[in-house]
Amino acid sequence: MVIIENERIEEIPVLHLVKRELWEEKLPLIIFIHGFTSAKEHNLHYAYLMAEKGFRVVLPDAPYHGERAKGDNEQKLMGEFWEIVIRSITEIDVIRKNLIDRNIIIPEKIGLAGTSMGGIVTLGALASYEWIHTGVSLMGNPAYVSYAKLQIETLKKQDVSLNLSDQEIDQTLSRLAEYDLSLQQEKLAGRPLMFWHGAKDRVVPYRNAWELYQALLPGYQFENDRLSFILDETAEHKVSREGVLKTVEWFETHMSPAGQNV
Repeated sequence: MVIIENERIEEIPVLHLVKRELWEEKLPLIIFIHGFTSAKEHNLHYAYLMAEKGFRVVLPDAPYHGERAKGDNEQKLMGEFWEIVIRSITEIDVIRKNLIDRNIIIPEKIGLAGTSMGGIVTLGALASYEWIHTGVSLMGNPAYVSYAKLQIETLKKQDVSLNLSDQEIDQTLSRLAEYDLSLQQEKLAGRPLMFWHGAKDRVVPYRNAWELYQALLPGYQFENDRLSFILDETAEHKVSREGVLKTVEWFETHMSPAGQNV
């Protein structure tokens, strides 16, 4: 039986899932980050399947989402998109430290995954933290600077006021470059990474993720099982059942769950 506990790690509301008989055990950890305007509960199907395999799984609410929502409409929330992403990356480390202090995870076996905005967070976190063992980006974009420019252009075409000067935009892009995995590919350092994307996705187009995958391939030539890109030719901005199952399989393959060698 899988237990679901609603907890707070400092100010972060999380759902914490694990098999009942493994609750007190030190286990590999998977942190799963939800998408923009979503909430932690919406990814319980991923977490349940992972917990069934013997992982400890934590689903946090991103800033201004779920239990942390401020009642802002989507347009106002979009103006805080990159603040949400960067704060989420910071909070991943808060969660890790808390669970290490509680002696319930294996620090060398920590995985990170997410959908859409959560996939973007995952890729930025891989550029920030060496301790992430395995990653899965579902509909994410590693090219923070390029994607931010695209967002700005789109908003301008829609006559949405950015309330930012050109200097402030430049400062934001400079800050985002620090988390842009496409600009610092060496930071991945051969870690297992799976991309899943829909070919018809117009919300987060797959091109930047595909370009990074292609650029990374030579470095994985002797370990090509550690890098994967699944492109669903019929999918839009929604992960298929196959994508969900491949995510679970990826972690099972690259991070030994309970009952196996760790």
